[in-house]
Amino acid sequence: MLIPVVNRSRHPLPEYQTPHAAGLDLRAHLPDAPVTLGPLERALIPTGLAVAIPVGFEGQVRPRSGLALRHGIALVNSPGTVDADYRGEIGVLLVNLSNVPFEVRDGERVAQLVVARHETIAWQPAETLSETQRGAGGYGSTGAG
Repeated sequence: MLIPVVNRSRHPLPEYQTPHAAGLDLRAHLPDAPVTLGPLERALIPTGLAVAIPVGFEGQVRPRSGLALRHGIALVNSPGTVDADYRGEIGVLLVNLSNVPFEVRDGERVAQLVVARHETIAWQPAETLSETQRGAGGYGSTGAG
């Protein structure tokens, strides 16, 4: 699938890091200065990229597991969605969940972009729903572990 992209950064276009990777790494576009996130601080980090996702697909902006494991860096809205009709710059809403400051540098890989198919639905009003073994059981209702 070809996706049109405008790259306003000096960094290469996102690439898959391995042959079977689902996500392409997004890099921070911070040409003027790094951004330091203090503990529990959040910031919208620009990527310099704008894309035209095809109708019937979405771009899912997801965290990078290495940043989460090593530095406690997560995405506030994970996954973030890039809709097919959005043409603005992709931003990554990072949060520092650690107790030490973290510096985001220009060109650093800060998130992943996964392009996935989705369905558009229509609601069918109903008085009841079909029965299942789980029923209306909520959080934790499928057992421990």
